Amino acid sequence: MKTLRWLAIAVPTLFIFIQFLGPEKTNPPINPPRTIAAHVQIPPEINAIFERACQNCHSHKTQWPWYSNLAPISWFVIDHVNFGRSHINLSDWAQYDQEKQISLFEEICEIVEKGEMPLEPYLWMHDKAHLTQQDIRAICEWTMAEQKRLMSEQQK
Repeated sequence: MKTLRWLAIAVPTLFIFIQFLGPEKTNPPINPPRTIAAHVQIPPEINAIFERACQNCHSHKTQWPWYSNLAPISWFVIDHVNFGRSHINLSDWAQYDQEKQISLFEEICEIVEKGEMPLEPYLWMHDKAHLTQQDIRAICEWTMAEQKRLMSEQQK
C-alpha cells in the first residue's frame, strides 16, 4: 500500500517536473530572399503539397500541435523537426550551393517515391499530409525539371 501511495505522488510529480526539461520549440524568422520560393519556380500544386505535407518539419513555418507541449512527446516532436530542418530547409534554401540543390531535388523525389516521407508517425496525427500517387508524380516531375534547369545553368 505504501508503494502505491508513493507511486501516486511520484509519477505525477515526475510528469510535471519533466515539462520544464528538454529542447525548445523554435520558428526562426524567415528571410524571404533565402527561401526556396526565392530561388526556384514552385507551381501552386507543389506549393500546396509542401504546405500540407512538408513545411512543418522542413521549414521555419512549423505549426506546433498541442501534443508538442507535453514532455516526453514534445522531445520526440522537436527532435524530428530539428532533424528535418537540418536535412532540407525550405526556409533557408540559399544555404545550399547549386550542386547541393541538384542533389536535394533528386533526394526529394527518391524519398517520396519510396514512401519514406512524410514519416509514418507524422501521418498518424496529420491525415492531410498523406501523399497520393498523383502528388508523388507531380513532385518528381517538378524536381526533375528543376534539376535539369540547374544543370543547364551550370553549363553556361
